[in-house]
Amino acid sequence: MHETRLGNLFGLTLTAVPSAFVGSLGLWAISSGIAAGWLKLSLGEAIVGGWIALLIHWACEIIHQLGHARAARRAGYPMRGIRMWGVLSASIYPEDEGELPARVHVRRALGGPFISLLVSLATGIIAVLLFPFNGLARNLSLFAFADNFSVFTLGAFAPLGFTDGSTLLRWWGKT
Repeated sequence: MHETRLGNLFGLTLTAVPSAFVGSLGLWAISSGIAAGWLKLSLGEAIVGGWIALLIHWACEIIHQLGHARAARRAGYPMRGIRMWGVLSASIYPEDEGELPARVHVRRALGGPFISLLVSLATGIIAVLLFPFNGLARNLSLFAFADNFSVFTLGAFAPLGFTDGSTLLRWWGKT
């Protein structure tokens, strides 16, 4: 699998596989289309708004992963990186990590949704404060809340095989 190295963040190596670039273009196009069609923004505003929505999405994704990284570091089994794929990402742990106690897996899995819940609360407050105003800032704050809460907080618990929910299902009863 070809990975593009994007840099380092808090000691974590950031990489992206080709699907992350394709997914980003798709999310930008969809966000721009919604902004133009549903929100009735001009084409220029819609394209800029779609781009900002894409940046907000990836910022929320990285914050989610930093929650996993913090929990992993505190558990004594730190992450080494974040791999972006599609419009999501994966926590990367050392290949030679060995067998870990179930409680470590559970603790690390809960770190992402926990920080995402805090971000959801913050973005929700901002959205409420901006709700009386019409415009791009209000719409982007609503997007930040909805995306973060639905994808990175609640969605993280869906047992899809690659989510925190799947990790929790596998390890919860073994703690």
